[in-house]
Amino acid sequence: QVQLVESGGGLVQAGGSLRLSCAASGRTFGYDMGWFRHAPGKEREFVAAIRWTGGRTYYADSVKGRFTISRDNAKNTVYLQMNSLTPEDTAVYYCAAGFMNAATRRGDYWGQGTQVTVSS
Repeated sequence: QVQLVESGGGLVQAGGSLRLSCAASGRTFGYDMGWFRHAPGKEREFVAAIRWTGGRTYYADSVKGRFTISRDNAKNTVYLQMNSLTPEDTAVYYCAAGFMNAATRRGDYWGQGTQVTVSS
C-alpha cells in the first residue's frame, strides 16, 4: 500500500508560479510517480511523470517548458514546479504512484488532490 498526500495548491494570478508537493508513505519503492489534473467539465488528464529508475521525465504538451517534475527518493516526495500559469491550468491536481513511461500512465495509488486556481 502507498499513501499519497498532496500540498501546495492555492490561488495565483496568471503568470505566477506554484510548487506542488506529494508526500508518499508505505511501500513506495519502485513506483513511478506522476501528476494528473481534473478541471470542471473535462476529463482527468496527464500532466507529468517521473520514472523511479533513472528519473526520466514525461510531460503533456500543454505544460512542456512551464512545469517541472522532480523527486527526492530520500524524502519520498515528488514535486511539480509550475511556472507561467494560465487560467487553463485551473484544476484539482492529483499525485499518483504506479507505472509510467512514454506510452503508459497507470496510477495504482492516488492522493486526495489539491486545488489550483489561476485568476486572469
